[in-house]
Amino acid sequence: MDKAVLGMALLRIISGVIEVSAALLMIKLNTVEKALLVNSSLAIVGPLILITTTTIGVIGIADNISLMKLIWIFLGVSLILIGVKS
Repeated sequence: MDKAVLGMALLRIISGVIEVSAALLMIKLNTVEKALLVNSSLAIVGPLILITTTTIGVIGIADNISLMKLIWIFLGVSLILIGVKS
């Protein structure tokens, strides 16, 4: 198995576990204010996972693609992050 694929998959599994744990915590806390606090903390985790997973993937294929394509990939990820923040 490709190490880059394994790393990307493991990050997504970790992200999923964090999301499910946050949902269970929201149910346990049982107040809208606390649930919003938990939800807002997930806003930090999502982009970090996206950036890290994309970086691992790009490093895994860096020798197979041109510099211009790498620039387009990072530009695309940047635009996604800007769109989410706006």
